[in-house]
Amino acid sequence: MVEISNQTDSDMPDIEKLLDRVFGADRRQKTAYRLRDGVEAIAELQFVVRESGSLLGSLRFWPVDVGSAETGGVNRALLLGPLAVDPGRRQEGIGTGLMRHGLGVAKQLGYKLVILIGDEDYYSQVGFSRDAASDMTFPEPCEKVRFLAISIADGGAEIASGPVTPAAG
Repeated sequence: MVEISNQTDSDMPDIEKLLDRVFGADRRQKTAYRLRDGVEAIAELQFVVRESGSLLGSLRFWPVDVGSAETGGVNRALLLGPLAVDPGRRQEGIGTGLMRHGLGVAKQLGYKLVILIGDEDYYSQVGFSRDAASDMTFPEPCEKVRFLAISIADGGAEIASGPVTPAAG
């Protein structure tokens, strides 16, 4: 049986191996990693999927800031990722299940906006869109068509404006 649970420290070696298999050894060179540098993932928003003790997937959320004084102030949002599913188990709904679970917990914790860099065809399954991210700017290099967002609570759309930067303090 496939089970989603909170990530533990003992999961890290398996997660790192999975991330290398899915994204390659150069994954830390990607733009999204610059928003994670020096910032801790949110402990309550780190999840794994296991079946019979084997790691099948992983998902984490990171705090980011959106906005500036010019756009009405800085607001806290979430960066989703990395989302990784064992390549041999894709197309089984593991990734979308992880996202739905994580977005639900994020909403319960009071977050309003979640952003990511990814393929809209895939992430639109849970509501992410380019339109929701159209008033935000992401650090370069970033293909604008891969910059997606979703409002998960009232007020989320209103804070989706301005630059996305690493979370301050």
